[in-house]
Amino acid sequence: MIWILFLCLILAALLFGGYYAYRIAFYSPKEGRDKIPAHSGKQYDPYREEMARLYRQLLDRPCETVTIQSQDGLTLFGRYYQVADGAPLDIGFHGYRSSCLTDFCGGAELSFQLGHNLLLVDQRAHGNSQGRSITFGIKERWDVLSWVQYAVERFGENTKILLYGVSMGAATVLMASEVGLPENVKGIIADCPYSSPSKIIRKVAKGMRIPDWLAWLFATVGAKVYGGFDLNETDAARAVKHAQVPILLIHGEADGFVPCDMSAEVQAANPALVTRCTFPGADHGLSYLTDMPRYRKIVTEFIARVI
Repeated sequence: MIWILFLCLILAALLFGGYYAYRIAFYSPKEGRDKIPAHSGKQYDPYREEMARLYRQLLDRPCETVTIQSQDGLTLFGRYYQVADGAPLDIGFHGYRSSCLTDFCGGAELSFQLGHNLLLVDQRAHGNSQGRSITFGIKERWDVLSWVQYAVERFGENTKILLYGVSMGAATVLMASEVGLPENVKGIIADCPYSSPSKIIRKVAKGMRIPDWLAWLFATVGAKVYGGFDLNETDAARAVKHAQVPILLIHGEADGFVPCDMSAEVQAANPALVTRCTFPGADHGLSYLTDMPRYRKIVTEFIARVI
């Protein structure tokens, strides 16, 4: 009887801890998703004015709102910017609890300068897309495939596609590299990706002075029981081993959120197809603003090589 009671207490603790972890890490309420807070931290101070200018510029640019259905029945929302018929299409995936307008205000400018059409999507459980669970790329990687299939059906079988991602979006497009993307996808550009959900969750837990093994235990339970997904199903480093398209990794060497060595781990998984460029002094997602000429040169040369 005592052992049964003890096991019940352990189970109750796991379920309670898992629920708390789910609510903190994965749950996304429907209300307030469009209210993305300004970047906090002194590292953003030198770039705030330029970030605000780029954001307003993209916000004011005319676009077509589009929706698709995910493989598990969610309505996903995107913004399509037409530049020229038959031009390559860039598809952008933003980061954790962020937005496409925030994360791609600089990247969008580069896409337009290159003469590319652009599709910026709200990831599931973000913005105007449906869903209540953020799955750190596990389910989102299948949404990438759905968006690519939509693009091919709409714009034609000869459409050349580039996938872009920032932070969680970068990990997402890297995980999507193993799901059988159509040959239309000519390359993947991933800016400051984490190598696995495990490593980023453990890293954040340590920063909060929570035992990383305990945080990971509760996170895996919460994801499985309350979110319906398995955090161990795949990760960016594992997926890239099976990639069939060239990949460009970009990472700030001073990234205080996703350590720069995580993208090195991704590169090591498939060095024949993966190119990695780091930016000295750049914090999380700030490589573009830290050195715009070099960033543009790197991306432009990669695109010229793969398209």
